Amino acid sequence: MFTEYKNLPNNSRVWIYQSDREFTNKEVEFISTKTEEFINAWTRHGDDLKGSFTIKYNQFLVLAVDESFNNVSGCSIDSSVRFVQELEKELELDLMNKMNITFKDNEHINLVKLSDFQRFAAAKKITSETIVFNNMVDTKEDFENNWEVPAKQSWHKRFLV
Repeated sequence: MFTEYKNLPNNSRVWIYQSDREFTNKEVEFISTKTEEFINAWTRHGDDLKGSFTIKYNQFLVLAVDESFNNVSGCSIDSSVRFVQELEKELELDLMNKMNITFKDNEHINLVKLSDFQRFAAAKKITSETIVFNNMVDTKEDFENNWEVPAKQSWHKRFLV
């Protein structure tokens, strides 16, 4: 059951899918329509899930579920992964590669392979103050407060010199 993202409680669970490229405006419309349809049909063992989504920077799809309404199960998580994989095929993009890292250079969002991120950090092209996207956050509150942070406040800090 779809609800507006802003109406979800702060403890809602989130999953962040980072694209290997920016979505076009047409793709944002397509993703929004398809995701709302998916959420309206999303269930856990036949029970509705109350969920939503948001798209950030035309590059990140964030799925969210209000677990105070109904908890997600392994099967419902699997169905969301299959949905995202379908989006990947239909739009010819990669949303599942956890070895890609995103960070900001002023207002520009850069996506690089983990090995390149490590190399940039060693060369001090990425510093403790570089804004990174911590896709490991797992609640709406964490997403809103700890997703876009300086590298020193994220798991990325392990690569800093």
